[in-house]
This record gives sequence, structure tokens and C-alpha cells, in this order.
Amino acid sequence: MMQETRPNPYSVGAPQVAAYAADSERLTFIRRTYAHMTGAIVALIAVEAVLFQVVPAATMDMLVTRMLSGFGWLIVLGAFMVVSWVARAWATNGGSLAVQYAGLGLYVVAQAVILLPMLYICIRVLGEPSLPIMAAIITAMCFIGLTAFTFITGADFSGWGKYLALGGLVALGMIVASIFFSFSLGLWFSGLMVLLACGYILYDTSNIIHQYSTSQYVAASLALFASVVLLFYYVLQIMMSMSRE
Repeated sequence: MMQETRPNPYSVGAPQVAAYAADSERLTFIRRTYAHMTGAIVALIAVEAVLFQVVPAATMDMLVTRMLSGFGWLIVLGAFMVVSWVARAWATNGGSLAVQYAGLGLYVVAQAVILLPMLYICIRVLGEPSLPIMAAIITAMCFIGLTAFTFITGADFSGWGKYLALGGLVALGMIVASIFFSFSLGLWFSGLMVLLACGYILYDTSNIIHQYSTSQYVAASLALFASVVLLFYYVLQIMMSMSRE
């Protein structure tokens, strides 16, 4: 899985940027952002739980096999990127809160679909239901540490956007190449993607402090949610590889 290129969040005038807002407005914006991100994570878990309970095992086997069969995964990734672009466009819609929530909800569903094959293999095929929990704990610890570091230091990582985007494009190219030429990217690639996800968390958190306006809490929460899920995905991949060995 990979996180698509994202632009820097826009600013609509200094008085509206959270960094220049009154303390009460800035704190409200931050609370809303992290509350929405938490809600998105809970919704993601709920969607995955429903899929595992409702979809029959035989149907799940067929879906997962088709999704992971070479070009099937390429189609899934392409569809994910298109849906993600639409979801982000809706989430940054400043005129309609309902459209913003629709964008966040659409993105949660898209992430649930992209995570499904790996979770199914981990839980049903490998018989390791504890691995996602352990990966979630590691992800949470990394997220809390990176978030605390950014808020305590007040560092501005907004300039990292173009470098992270370049890293994402290179990673996407390698994923496509691995599908076309049938080779495994290995643990080293997952490790690099963990670093990329950590970079995005620093970048997104910095934008919450320095770039987003106080009305953009839905868009900010979607960006953070995307980075957290990206980190979780590759942490779990590493753990699954180690478990197989």
C-alpha cells in the first residue's frame, strides 16, 4: 500500500490560520482534528470487523486471491488512488461540512478495502490475530512520540512536502515494477515505507500547527489518519514477514 501525493494544506489568510488564531480557537481546532482522526480509526476497525463477520470465508478467499493476483492488486491500487483523490477534494471543501464528512467517510472505506487482504491473511491464513494488535500498539507509540516531539519543539516540517511526495512516487514506481516483473520488495522496502510514514506524520502534525486554518479540522484529520494507516500497514507487513520466518 502506498500513500498518494498530497499538496500542502492551503491557508486562507493569516487571521484564520490556527497558528495565528486565539488560544481557544486553536485548541478547539486541535481537539477536533484529533477527535475526528480517532473517530476515523474506530470507524475503520468497525468496517473491518463487519466485513470479517458478514462476508463468507469462501467469498473472502476468492476476493483476496483476485485482489492480490498480480495486476488485480495494481487495479486495486489505482482505484484506491482515484477514490483517495476524490475523498481529499471533498474533505478540503470549505463550503460544505457535509461534503467534508463524506470525503472522510469515503476515505475510511477505501482504507478498509486496501487493508482487507493483509488482515485476512494475517488472521485467517497465518492464524496470527495478535499481530494486528501488536502492530497497532507500535504504530500508536510511534505516532504519540512523533506528535509530542513536533508540538514540544514547534518545528516546522511543512517544507518536507515535496521530498515526501518524491519518495512516495519512487515507492509507487517500485510497487508497480514489482507487479510487472514479479519480484518481492522485501523487508528493506517495508522499513523505508515506515520511515516515509513517520515523515508524513511529522509533516502533517507540523501543518496542523503552522498551516491549516481553524475550519480545516476534517481535512487535517484525514491527512493524519492516512499517515497513521500507512505506518500501521508497513509495520504489520514487517511483523508478518518476521512471523513467517
